[in-house]
Amino acid sequence: MKNISYKSLIYGILLLFIYHPYYATAREKPRVFVLTDIENEPDDAQSLVRFLLYSNQFDIEGLIATTSTHQRDKTAAWRIQEIVEAYGKVRNNLMKHEDGFPTKEYLLSRIKTGLPRYGMAAVGKEHDSEGSEWLIKVVDQEDERPVWVPVWGGANVLGQALWKVRQTRTIEELEKFVSKLRVYTISDQDDSGIWIRNEFPALFYIVSPGEDYIHSTWNGIGGESFRKYASGADASLAENPWLRKNIMEDHGPLGAQYPEVEFIMEGDTPSFLGLIDNGLNVPERPDYGGWGGRYELYKPHFLPYRNFDYQEAEQRAIWTNAIDEVIGNDGRIYINNQATIWRWREAFQNDFAARMDWCVKSYDEANHPPLVKVDNTLNITIRSGEEIQFDASNSTDPDGDSLSYHWFNYKEPGTYWAFNWYKPITISDPKSAKITLGIGDQIELTKPQTTHLILAVTDDGTPAITRYERIVINILPKIN
Repeated sequence: MKNISYKSLIYGILLLFIYHPYYATAREKPRVFVLTDIENEPDDAQSLVRFLLYSNQFDIEGLIATTSTHQRDKTAAWRIQEIVEAYGKVRNNLMKHEDGFPTKEYLLSRIKTGLPRYGMAAVGKEHDSEGSEWLIKVVDQEDERPVWVPVWGGANVLGQALWKVRQTRTIEELEKFVSKLRVYTISDQDDSGIWIRNEFPALFYIVSPGEDYIHSTWNGIGGESFRKYASGADASLAENPWLRKNIMEDHGPLGAQYPEVEFIMEGDTPSFLGLIDNGLNVPERPDYGGWGGRYELYKPHFLPYRNFDYQEAEQRAIWTNAIDEVIGNDGRIYINNQATIWRWREAFQNDFAARMDWCVKSYDEANHPPLVKVDNTLNITIRSGEEIQFDASNSTDPDGDSLSYHWFNYKEPGTYWAFNWYKPITISDPKSAKITLGIGDQIELTKPQTTHLILAVTDDGTPAITRYERIVINILPKIN
């Protein structure tokens, strides 16, 4: 879209992300519009089962069957309907555990389809589809909340919606439309993704670019045999024996819809894991990291394996792969982008298993998340050489379970570690409810820095469930 300048809008967005503070307040439900090439392989069906177990945390606006490079000339809305029907059979039992689960009838009304054509062959004049028209209608609603678009296959339904809005509206109207979208694609599974990113440079877009799956951040979800990088997580939690026991068998009609793993467990699930309200995730800040991985805003280098031969390189900054340093279960240190997801695997798999229990068990028989409460979380400011106390002893558990605590410094989302990597932040007794955090005074800061303190609270129920508190700490230079 070379005849329209977005430079000022892009700068405004960048400034928002740089200077907007994070406040640990109750979040509104995110609006979610899923694009899925379901039936190209089992993982889309797997992800949809998990997604529906969290459907009370989302306002689900669309479940759209699409094509992809793996399924070029057909869509499979029938499979979405099949899984939603199974969800309908357990919805009443889910409501015993938490409120807000949508009805089967509501979800069925949100199932649409894209054109049965591959990639850019479904973008342009006379290529509107039921799915692309519905996306435009959803974004146009009088609702200030953004629309999250997890893309599990090809992105051409999104591409067609953007193409039509650009053709039929003013520049200002187009900018407003684009500003309401939040896209997280599982790599590029057709040739429309790179076109979208380059044609609409102000679009919020999370992706590990290209068709290269081995190096992609989302690959940290599970399936070590499929991955290039070694993982320090428990591989068994993403394999069929665990899934049969905890998800597929003896867990009702919805669990029975979960197919066995063929290549990788739920490759699409990271696109919505970061939207779950668990106290750790901050959807608007991919650089903060969470269950869906961590991403930073930059223009990635061109690498041949990332792109189709006929695609251009990335032309602008996108939210893309970032690296965490994580100590694995084996005690080794791992430094790679997939660690930004697998570091949370035990927690999100246990959470999944607990919710699957909700499909068949009474409230008293099942486990439920602890409620984390820290006495001091907002506008935390400290100077080099100072200490500050935090107290989480008022945290509770709805089932009366005992709680364990784990405080740690999540260094990568902050800036302090980059300047003071050899002077770590100290946390007294990080396994207790009360801690003292200290900032070393050996280095003179020339400007304010930030660091992230994370509290993970885990109950002793079965399966154990973890919830979090994220505290962003502002570190100021010493007063001389």
